[in-house]
Amino acid sequence: MYREWAPDPAIAGRVTCVWTSLAVSAATQLVVPDGCVDLIWGPDGPHVAGPDTGPMPVRMRRGDRYTGVRFRPGAVGEVFGVPVEALRDARVPLDELGVLPDLTPRTMQETLAVRLREVPEPDPAAPAIAEALRTGRTVAQAAWELGLGERQLHRRALRAFGYGPKTLQRVVRFQRALRLARRGTALAEVALASGYADQSHMANEVRRLAGVSLGGLLSR
Repeated sequence: MYREWAPDPAIAGRVTCVWTSLAVSAATQLVVPDGCVDLIWGPDGPHVAGPDTGPMPVRMRRGDRYTGVRFRPGAVGEVFGVPVEALRDARVPLDELGVLPDLTPRTMQETLAVRLREVPEPDPAAPAIAEALRTGRTVAQAAWELGLGERQLHRRALRAFGYGPKTLQRVVRFQRALRLARRGTALAEVALASGYADQSHMANEVRRLAGVSLGGLLSR
């Protein structure tokens, strides 16, 4: 059973939602790339789930409860004291990072609000970078539109999202396709609207990122 709600206004600029998940039976939950970083309190305590580039299955036992704070894509910055790319495809116990030592599920948002005031703001161009890449442009075209060189775009994408612009493009395109498909849009239209060359291209990319077909994701 999954539920999410809007974060406290003090952190809403950088956090997209707060969420909880309770396993009503033993199951494996499939986490797919979304460009986000999550701070999660689970059965084994708090950890950070970095930006993923592929599917991450999570085995949940009956009664396991998770509480999380999900950062907006490109918005985590230096909150955890390490570059975002160091968290890529990783699940890191919070005590290994040496930040937020007094965190509890009840005080997550309040503690995080204090931390956000202590660290620099994230790259303000991050949303524009993601949008330019989502619309199907090549990396070179996106860099030109943003007034950046390709190397500069790569550095800024890596610093903000934890991976380079080509991977970022694949992730944001996949997430748009998933949103449209969940609304009931025909798959051929989903592929076109999401910037894929065709439906076959979309099917291959979805399977690479999620480990299952788009239909398999929707059935979950």
